[in-house]
Amino acid sequence: MPRTYRFLDIRRDPYSDEVRARGGDAQTHSVLQRAGFVSVVRRHDLYHRVPAGLAGDDEYRLATDAVAHLRAAGYYVDRDADFDTASRAASYLPRGTSVAHVAERLRGATTTGEAAEALTELTADHDGVLAEVEEALIAAADFHDALGHMSTPSTARRLRQLADEHLRVIRTALADTGNQLADRHAARPGRSPCTGEVPANKHEQAACACPPPPRTPPALQPPTAAGPRR
Repeated sequence: MPRTYRFLDIRRDPYSDEVRARGGDAQTHSVLQRAGFVSVVRRHDLYHRVPAGLAGDDEYRLATDAVAHLRAAGYYVDRDADFDTASRAASYLPRGTSVAHVAERLRGATTTGEAAEALTELTADHDGVLAEVEEALIAAADFHDALGHMSTPSTARRLRQLADEHLRVIRTALADTGNQLADRHAARPGRSPCTGEVPANKHEQAACACPPPPRTPPALQPPTAAGPRR
């Protein structure tokens, strides 16, 4: 990873008075989002800000929490003096780790059967990843409905549409792909099962086409409550 992506800053913008974070990479953005920051994507700009309407103390806690998590993940954070902290966040495995494991299984699959088994983790009817995503979308829609006069009906309808239509298309396509792979019973070209043993007539690196070691996801701790979020 280029070293320039290990740097970012968290400061109060002098014009908007928003607390903003700029710089970093995709992992940085995940850390900021889990800390409670809101991403802002514009045509020629990308940054994260604290939610609107937070009290000053809540902004302070949110910003210092982000600094602690980012430093624990190995980033250099240039920040306003008010947001400095000596604490370091404890680690935890993000929920997305299970999906990342499916990707690693697909990269390391040596047969169509192994690939089909990995895809099943996404498409299983009762407890597959996509089934859980559908439940989350419906729960988010129900939450919007429960807001009463503060709700935006179009948002709830859009969330249910994502669950009922768009997600169903993805799920059906992946299930069909998995079924086709399961029926083929074929080995993956150029990839053989790795036994860890090196034949006498081969160099160690060429013994088998082993997949690269799994990528370790960022280890973070869920952020503490920082006041109401919108």
